[in-house]
Amino acid sequence: MPVWDDLVGQERVQTQLAAAARDADALVTAIMDRTPPPAASKMTHAWLFTGPPGSGRATAARAFAAALQCTSPDRALGGEPGCGFCDGCHTTVIGTHSDVQIVRTDLLSIGVKETRDLVRRAQLSPAVGRWQVIVLEDADRLTEGAGNVLLKAVEEPAPRTVWLLCAPSLEDVLPTIRSRCRHLTLRTPTVDAVADVLVRRDGIEPAAAAAAARATQGHIDRARRLATDESARTRRAAVLKLPLRVDDVGDCLKAAQELVDAAAEDAKQVAEEVDTKETEELRTALGAGAGAGSRMPRGTAGVMKELEDRQKRRRTRTQRDTLDLALTDLTGFYRDVLALQLGSSVAIANEEIRPDLDRIARASGPERTLRRIEAIIACRDALDRNVAPLLAVEAMTMSLRAG
Repeated sequence: MPVWDDLVGQERVQTQLAAAARDADALVTAIMDRTPPPAASKMTHAWLFTGPPGSGRATAARAFAAALQCTSPDRALGGEPGCGFCDGCHTTVIGTHSDVQIVRTDLLSIGVKETRDLVRRAQLSPAVGRWQVIVLEDADRLTEGAGNVLLKAVEEPAPRTVWLLCAPSLEDVLPTIRSRCRHLTLRTPTVDAVADVLVRRDGIEPAAAAAAARATQGHIDRARRLATDESARTRRAAVLKLPLRVDDVGDCLKAAQELVDAAAEDAKQVAEEVDTKETEELRTALGAGAGAGSRMPRGTAGVMKELEDRQKRRRTRTQRDTLDLALTDLTGFYRDVLALQLGSSVAIANEEIRPDLDRIARASGPERTLRRIEAIIACRDALDRNVAPLLAVEAMTMSLRAG
């Protein structure tokens, strides 16, 4: 299966990347054969993939990275790079290719130290592959200092190094960096396209796939999780009950507390699964005895403190991501309410709770619904500015009540 099959509903982007991969293949072949390079090429050293959540930015970047490393013998016969079967494609897709560095963070930001490590790697020649490829899936999380470090590498890249940056929008990347990248804008896949891929690749029943795709409005990963994870469906159902529970101030504060507590519980579960293992592995590597109470070797306290700080930042990120997902579902709820109030022909995302939508739609007008959507957006902005989650969510629920 060609690597491009992973791009759902992105035919235009696929065409552009396939053309660039062909030119990249011809360029490397010319370098290896010591022949003149092609006169014109669609290949460049830095790419910026942008698009809304769920559009498949990282998937497109990985598919392109695989096509750049493709070693299929069919290329010499006119075949397209990115066969999906050769060693170069396979190891890139699963994340084990020695010349493809895939960077994503579970923290709030990517700092200067991590970026300098990437820049040093980018100066190396490919070890076994055709290109040295750096895929930065969270380019929007670079700090200002990290962005300035990256700028130099993007300005003066090594001859066979390619940077693939992913971000929600152009505004999330420093202007000096985005001006040196070729832009590719992805769109949200259609509901039908997402449902189709869930049925074909994940074996999900058509009805369940259609419901999940409709509920997530084309977000592939969320749709897959919703269709396969009962706990995800339970949490989402609880979130969609919130608009019915903000009749008075006490209910607003209680609903906010429950929403924040649920997010904190998710973060705690992730921590229990990952932190203990990480801590024990580091203690062993530093030469500590078995058991949490054993004495640490002298001079290792700083290393352990650094790990604890990282784990704390990861818990914060997990809690915010969980809250953001809940706020996205709430936005979808009021979007459906607004569609009913305006008599729109747009398909309802939350058809399974149509009576609740009708009840809210009859009890208010479009103006109040728009103010409620603005309150949710304001809550998301507040969380991005590091406002305490409970304060931000309480302000939102009070605004939902006022309308």
